[in-house]
Amino acid sequence: MLPEGAALAPMAGVTDASMRLLCAEMGCAWAVSEMLSAKGYLYSPESRAHQELLEKFDGEGILGLQLFGSDPDMVSEAAKRLEDRPFAFFDFNIGCPAHKIVGNGEGSALMRDPVLVGKIVYAFSRAVEKPVTVKIRAGWDENHKNAVEIARICEENGACAITVHPRTREQFYLGKSDWTMIRDVKQAVRVPVIGNGDIASWPDAKRMMDETGCDGVMVARAAQGNPWIFKEILAGLKGETYQPPTVEDRVQMAVQHLDMHVAWRGERYAVPEMRKHVAWYLQGTPMSGKLRARVNTMLTKEEVINALYEYLYAYKERMEKENAEV
Repeated sequence: MLPEGAALAPMAGVTDASMRLLCAEMGCAWAVSEMLSAKGYLYSPESRAHQELLEKFDGEGILGLQLFGSDPDMVSEAAKRLEDRPFAFFDFNIGCPAHKIVGNGEGSALMRDPVLVGKIVYAFSRAVEKPVTVKIRAGWDENHKNAVEIARICEENGACAITVHPRTREQFYLGKSDWTMIRDVKQAVRVPVIGNGDIASWPDAKRMMDETGCDGVMVARAAQGNPWIFKEILAGLKGETYQPPTVEDRVQMAVQHLDMHVAWRGERYAVPEMRKHVAWYLQGTPMSGKLRARVNTMLTKEEVINALYEYLYAYKERMEKENAEV
């Protein structure tokens, strides 16, 4: 049985330990790490980049480690070497559409090779004692939607759960995801099926579960700048009232995220990495475009925090003025 609530999807360059911890504090049921190359890890296990991908903070809760690769021996060997890390399960990526990944025959390129998928999942699941899950896409393109076939192969070869992102590789992240593919996979396998794609609120999550029968939902881009979505979905599942965050809540969360990220990564790396997060936290609020432009030139934590509080002060002044004119 899956934990109650929504899961956080892996997003390269986004869902690092800092973001995952904030999402966990907001009610995220479980998360999957940014993907780690099995081949890359075997060649340089001690590299800083790999060690950061393997970081797990206290308080994150249930976390899976996602690996990608196209060689059954390398994937299984990497998993064996990583099994003592503090991850609850492993996840295998058959969904990444990035040109660099697909060009190496990895990620969603594997949707075109069901036989190889079976070999990798078989070797992976038998190399470790921890559970192995798989994330797939609808297929390679509109004319080759084979999620059901791939899901069955994954189940037959040891996968204990399957996450379906029902866009094709050709779509990348564009267009509308086809939730009927999640339903079809759910009806074809006995292991739990997690639906992923176009969930931006509790009504979206409920509709996906109602329409597809999936066992759980996974949130991706809608969590960017909005860790409260996990609180919203959990409240919906429990029949409780949800109160959306105020602009002040968003500013305070951006500051908390920045503090945490600087403490972990150091100011030199953390501040540039946080620019996109600051923009996401305030996206759609008045005057946020000017704030984003300012923050994109900043190099220190103090500058960013000052800009955030200056923005909040200006926002409150504007709201007070508008309310007085009504």
